[in-house]
Formats: sequence, C-alpha cells, structure tokens
Amino acid sequence: MESSRGPPRVKNKAAAPIQITAEQLLREAVDRQDVEKVKAPTQRFADLEELREFQGRKRKEFEDYVRRNRLNVNNWTRYAAFELEQKEYRRARSIFERALDVDSASVILWIRYIESEMKTRNIMHARNLLDRAVTILPRVDKLWYKYVYMEETLGNIEGARAVFERWMQWEPDEAAWSAYIKLERRHGEFERARAIFERFTTVHPEPSNWRKWAKFEEENGTSDLVRDVLGTAVETLGDDFVDEKLFIAYARFEAKLKELERARAILKFGLDRLPRSKSKALHEYYTKFEKQYGDREGIEDVILSKRRVYYEEQVKENPKNYDMWIDFARLEESSGNAERVRDVYERAIAQIPPTQEKRHWRRYIYLWLFYALYEETVSKDIERTREIYRECIKLLPHKKFTFAKVWLAFSHFEIRQGQLTPARKLLGQAVGMCPKDRLYRGYIELEMKLFEFGRCRTHYNNYILWNPANGQAWIKFAELERGLDDLERAREIFELAVDLPELDMPELVWKAYIDFEEEEGEYANVRQLYERLLQKTDHVKVWISWAQFEIGVPDGEEENENEDRPVSEEAKARARNVFERALKTMKEKDLHEERVALMNAWRSFETTHGSPTDIEQVEKAMPRKVKKRRKLDDDSFEEYMEWVFPADDQNAANLAKFMANAYKWKAAQNGS
Repeated sequence: MESSRGPPRVKNKAAAPIQITAEQLLREAVDRQDVEKVKAPTQRFADLEELREFQGRKRKEFEDYVRRNRLNVNNWTRYAAFELEQKEYRRARSIFERALDVDSASVILWIRYIESEMKTRNIMHARNLLDRAVTILPRVDKLWYKYVYMEETLGNIEGARAVFERWMQWEPDEAAWSAYIKLERRHGEFERARAIFERFTTVHPEPSNWRKWAKFEEENGTSDLVRDVLGTAVETLGDDFVDEKLFIAYARFEAKLKELERARAILKFGLDRLPRSKSKALHEYYTKFEKQYGDREGIEDVILSKRRVYYEEQVKENPKNYDMWIDFARLEESSGNAERVRDVYERAIAQIPPTQEKRHWRRYIYLWLFYALYEETVSKDIERTREIYRECIKLLPHKKFTFAKVWLAFSHFEIRQGQLTPARKLLGQAVGMCPKDRLYRGYIELEMKLFEFGRCRTHYNNYILWNPANGQAWIKFAELERGLDDLERAREIFELAVDLPELDMPELVWKAYIDFEEEEGEYANVRQLYERLLQKTDHVKVWISWAQFEIGVPDGEEENENEDRPVSEEAKARARNVFERALKTMKEKDLHEERVALMNAWRSFETTHGSPTDIEQVEKAMPRKVKKRRKLDDDSFEEYMEWVFPADDQNAANLAKFMANAYKWKAAQNGS
C-alpha cells in the first residue's frame, strides 16, 4: 500500500538572520542565574536501610578514591569528614590512622585529625595526638602552638608550661620564645618570664631581643634591672654585634630618668665604638639629644663631630679621594680651629697621586691652591702661603706637564703683596720651563693691566713664535695693535697670520681680518680679502657672507650713521652679482647641496630687499627634490633623493629637442 504522504520537504539551511554564539548563551545563563536560590539539594532518607545503603555507596566511592591515589591527602580528609558527619568517630579515627600510615609528615593531616578530636571534646585523644605529632614533627611550630593553646584554654597552665619546656629544648625561633614569655606574663609569673628571657638571649643574642628584655624590665621591674640588662647586652654583644638601637634605647631610658650626663656618656661611648656606616641613627639621636638638653657649643660640636667621623672614614677607605679631602678641609675651616685645618691639609697633600699622569693630578692640585688661599685670607700667614706655593711648584713634574693655574695664582699672590718683580720672574720662569697658552695669556693680561704695552708686544711675539698655529693669539695680537691705533701693524699681523698654512682655525682669522677692514671702512680691502679667501676655499658661507657685506656697504663707500637707511639699488646689484658668481662656480663644480644653500640665501635676500619680479625669478630657479634609482654593485637598485635645478632641466630639454629634429632630418634624407 502506497503512502499518502508526499515527498519530504527540504529543510531551510540558510543562515538565521540573527546569529547567536555559544558565548552569548553562556553569558545570558550566568546573568539570569540567581545565586541565592542555587543550593545543594537536600537528601532525605525514608528509613534506616536507605541510610545504610547511601553510606555504603559513599564509602565505596571514597575507598576507590584512596585506592587510586593514596598520596592525595584531600581524599583522606574528605573521607574522614564524611564519617564525622555520620557520627562514626571510630571509623573517622581509623581513616586518619590509615592516612598517617601513608604520610606521617603531612601537617594538614595531623591538624585535621587533632581538630576533629577537639571539636568532639575528646580531650585525651587530642592530647595524645598532639604528643605524637610534636614527637614526629618537632620542627613544625604550628603543632606546638596548637598544643599549648589547647592546654591553656583548658586551664592546664602547668601542662602548657611543660609543653613549652619540651619545645624550647629544640631552640625554636624568636616567636616561640616570645609566646612562652607572654604566657608567663599573662599569669603574673614575672620571675619565670625573666628566667626565660635569660635563656632566650643566650639562644638568640640579637640586639632586638635584648631590647625586648629591657622593655620588659622597664614595665615590670626596676631601673637597676634595666641597666643590668642593657649593660650586659653591650658587654655580651661586643663591637662586632652591638647595635646602634641598643645605645639609643639605653640613652633614652637614662634621659627619661633625668640622668642626662649618663645618657650623654652612653651616646658618646656608642659613637666611639660603632663605625659611621652603622651609627647614622645614633648620630641623629645624639644631635636631637643635644638640641633638647645641651647648649649651643654642644650642638655645634655634635654636628661637626658627626661630619668629622664620616669624612675620616671616607678618606681612610680611599686616601686618594681628593674631593672628600677638600670637603673635610672645608668642614674644619668652618670650625675655626686653625690647627685642625692645617692638619687636614697636610694629611691631604701628603697623598701624592700614584702616577705622573695629569688626569690623576687635576683634583689633587686644588688641595694646594685651597691651602694657600686659606693661609693668605684666613690665617694671614704670608710666609707660610709663599712656602706652600713654592713646595707645590717643586712637586710638579714640569717636564711632563704643569698647571698654569698654580703659576698664575702664585704670581697674583706676589702682586697682592706688592712684589711685581718676583711675579714677573715667576711667569718668565713658567713660560721658559713649560710654555702653555694659558700662561702666555695670563702673562700678557697682567702686563696689559699694568699698561706695559711694549712688554705685551714682546710676549705676543714669543707666544706666536712658540705656537704659530694658534689663530686666537694672532687675533688678540692684532686687536692689541688696533687698540694702540697702529692699524698698519695690525694689518701686517693679519697678513702674516692668513699666509700661514698651519693655522688651527684659519676661518676665525679671516673673519677677524675682514671685520677689522670693514669696521675701519676699507671696503675695497674687504673685497680683496674675499677674493683671496675664495681662491683658498669655495665654501658657500663665504659667498653668502660676501653678499651680505655688499648689502651693508653704503653708496659712495661713505659711512652713513643712519642704521635704518634703505638698501640702494647699487648695493643690491653688487649682492646679486656675488650670488650669480657663486651659483656659476658651484654649478661648474657640481656642488648640489651648496647650490641649494646658496639659493635659499638668495631667496631670503630677494624676499627682504627685492621686487616681486626679482622674487619670482629666484623662485623659478629654486631646485626641487626628485626621487631616482641607481644600480648597486650587487645588481640591485636603490632609491635616493636628488636636487634638480630648472636651469639644468632646460638644457636637457633643449638637447632632446635638438636630437629629435636631427633624427627627423635624417629620416627625410633617406626617404628622398
């Protein structure tokens, strides 16, 4: 019989218009969940048989768990917890004992076992368990704490004390001893607590533990007992283990009893015994103590002694630390004790650098200078100052290096004493033994202040003969002659300088020469100098400087006092001529970057002084950056940027047009 149903319809498999992800479903379920209503279902049993069946099933599950993984403590504890819920205490003990056979070192297992016995008020069982636990694991403090807590809670103080005595035989950490002491204090057994402190400081002789004992005696004992404890602590610990806080506590206790001299003696005793690195807080407390109970001199002495100890330790650690010696000397200078100052300086200058390298002497030499300055200005001992300078000069290895500041300081000292001839002899000796630029400059400066210009000329001659490459010396020499209104001599000096090939900075000399001629109004000489300079170098800055000079030259080459005068057309034409020459020269030498800098300067000039037509012409000639490619040695290509000038492009375009016309003519000739 045929079925009357038609062919099955094809299910629409197109995507739903709204897509819902699994993440959205989970989030919505969590958001709609009412946490308060989610509770574990309560299981009810109809009769005892059903309960026995449930217990048997659960026990079988737990037995399977512990059989599969005997080392997992959680399986055992959950099993025992289940039996405790069922009030099956003997079964629970059996499970705990089986678990301890597997892992007797599990602290969690012991704690759960003990707590289960304590909750069910099986005190003897709990006591036996704790006794077993601390016997097996004597280094686990948690078990001991649990033991003494139970005994004290039960009111068995003697039992708790016995447990503590067993514990102390293992010499536990400081917290255990403190717990024992607190037990005795809670029950008013201060003599027992005092005896425990004595044993405690023997096992753990840290300064903090002695301070705890002293605080205990201060609260519960007498002042004599506190002194005995703190005095014994200082003697027992010795210099290696004594703590600054112990001295502070001792001094604070004495100050509280108004025993100020005793407190001061304790603080000084501590400062003498402890090094600076371990007595910072002690110094601070000593300062506060003197500010509170001492006088002004005592406070100043405290501050100075504090810093003095610090510097003594530093220079003892590194005797070649000259900066520290200088600071030390400054400290003693502030104290006003001349003997101390001299002692520090003498000790400092005795630390001669280990090698004859100038870098090792740079800071050392300042010790001599500051020493001499102190003797001259503070002590007013002129002969001692002079002797210090002489000894310093004898010490310096002048054949290898010298210090111009020492020679100059010595000569200035002699001048201050009115001894001009010895000062000149010193500087002459200096430039003869070890000539230096600074020595020559200092000697010349001295003679200029004395208006001895003839001597200045002599020294400048010697200076440039010794170091003809020093452009600054030539410039200063020419400025001297110009200041003396001897322009021809100054011009000759400049001429000699610019002709020297070994000048260190010839551009400065040329600039000074050009500025000299420009300031004197010799514009023709300036143009000649620019022409000569361009024969030596084609630097773009020279061309730009020349163009700017032409802008500033007045018409008729006469000085005009009006600084705001407009630039004449003649000056503009001269400047443009310079720019055009420079551009042509750089184009011939193919200097692209220099041409760009020159064009920028020209555009700035036309923007300031030119007409719109001039500005437009310069703008048309401005280069542009073009990206190009070039082939490398490994047959690869790289892109680079290049400046392209419109004038160069125009020539290329004309050449291309000419070649195209030539090809057309040749083609026409072949066709005919």
